[in-house]
Amino acid sequence: MKTYKHYSFDLWLTLIKSNPVFKKERALFFHKHLNADKKSLEEVEMVFRRVDLMSNAINQKTGSNLNAEEMYLMVIYEINGSNSTFENLDIKWLLHEIEQLFFQYIPTIYNAETLPTLNILKEIPDVSMNILSNTAFIKGSTLRVVLKHLGLDQFFNFQCYSDEVGMSKPNPQFFGLMIDKVQAIRPNDNISLQEIIHIGDNFVADILGAKYLKINGFLINSNNNTIADLLK
Repeated sequence: MKTYKHYSFDLWLTLIKSNPVFKKERALFFHKHLNADKKSLEEVEMVFRRVDLMSNAINQKTGSNLNAEEMYLMVIYEINGSNSTFENLDIKWLLHEIEQLFFQYIPTIYNAETLPTLNILKEIPDVSMNILSNTAFIKGSTLRVVLKHLGLDQFFNFQCYSDEVGMSKPNPQFFGLMIDKVQAIRPNDNISLQEIIHIGDNFVADILGAKYLKINGFLINSNNNTIADLLK
């Protein structure tokens, strides 16, 4: 097994996955409270999917970050069109309500290999780890709470979320920020770029993003590799 001095991990579909009940309940909430055009529940669900895919594509292309507020406003406009009444919308209320739904139906750890692999990596002397994650409808501050609830936060020396810095993978500056933080927490270790590896499920955001900075990349879950293959 080849070991590195620092392991950087993507979050969604790498370490955790959404609770499908949350997405259904979120669509039901918008269907009930923010649906002047009387769209069907299936149409509301399709709107969420379209906005999610579109925002992800935009963020990857521009390297910037559409925040959750903007994405929810896009969903409301897609549902209601010219009937959208943003001026009467309490965005803080909306974000709070959706966050409570998210906490009620929290994500799950990706698979049975996730925790054992992280435990093994954490026990290797002189290894540090971080989260480097793009965000979408869910803010980084909310994800920090979830990771603590799932017992995942104990493995990571720091967490970086795109909404908190206004940059998204594969933006080299986002990866550069991660590298700067590694050097800050380990100032005496002289860690080289080849001693850092980033692990994720998205070839463009995770693997190409890592290659831009000349650090190692390892694709999992969207191919035949799993997190356990890091130990092989």
